[in-house]
Amino acid sequence: MDLGLTDRVYVLTGASRGLGYATAECLVADGARVVLSARDADAVAAAAARLGGPERAVAVNADLSDPATPQRLVDTAREHFGRLDGALVSVGGPPRGSAASATDEQWRTSFETIFLGTVRAVRTIAAALTDGGAIGLVLSTSARSPVPGLGISNGLRPGLAGVAKDVADEYGPRGVRVVGLLPGRILTDRNRELLAAAGDPGLALTEIEAGIPLRRIGDPAEFGRVAAFVLSPAASYLTGVTIPVDGGALRAL
Repeated sequence: MDLGLTDRVYVLTGASRGLGYATAECLVADGARVVLSARDADAVAAAAARLGGPERAVAVNADLSDPATPQRLVDTAREHFGRLDGALVSVGGPPRGSAASATDEQWRTSFETIFLGTVRAVRTIAAALTDGGAIGLVLSTSARSPVPGLGISNGLRPGLAGVAKDVADEYGPRGVRVVGLLPGRILTDRNRELLAAAGDPGLALTEIEAGIPLRRIGDPAEFGRVAAFVLSPAASYLTGVTIPVDGGALRAL
């Protein structure tokens, strides 16, 4: 299938590694160009270089908690590649622990970055998509079902899923699509950290995989291919939905 990605331009946040980078790889492999952002300047520069350098990928050292970041990314895409067709908004996971044990400061910091940072990015990028386009939000299966030990995520992700649906309704008449992506257990650095914190990583992995119908943790590329499709013109009638990428682990319909 031709996804229609040739020479299209996408902004990806949190994309020096993990799901954001995996999506960037898939987009570039199908002919797109990307602007990557992350808080680690060296890591995001290295990621852009691996994707082909300035002809295919540009790095921006930025943090979504900074209100100026979304416009910087939009401006970079237009100045370097001459257009913008969409974005994947991904933010690192909040601290581990239950909702009750999290401090006010942890809640406040996570809200500013994960929730408000995402909403601000969606609002700014959607305003720039004057000829239509697509925005994907990397959420979590916690948007539908709480994940043990991730209380802050369980509190914030469902709200962002609601935001995605709301803005999909608002921007749809302008041809701008908004889709929430719900990764389950995928072998990113974040999930490696969660496994390591379990005490017996091998046993934890076995127990996790037993609860996944496909009986394995996913590879980041498996998420990246889904996200690239969602952002592409091939998914032109897809908006206002949340799509689990979890090997069937979610039990909710």
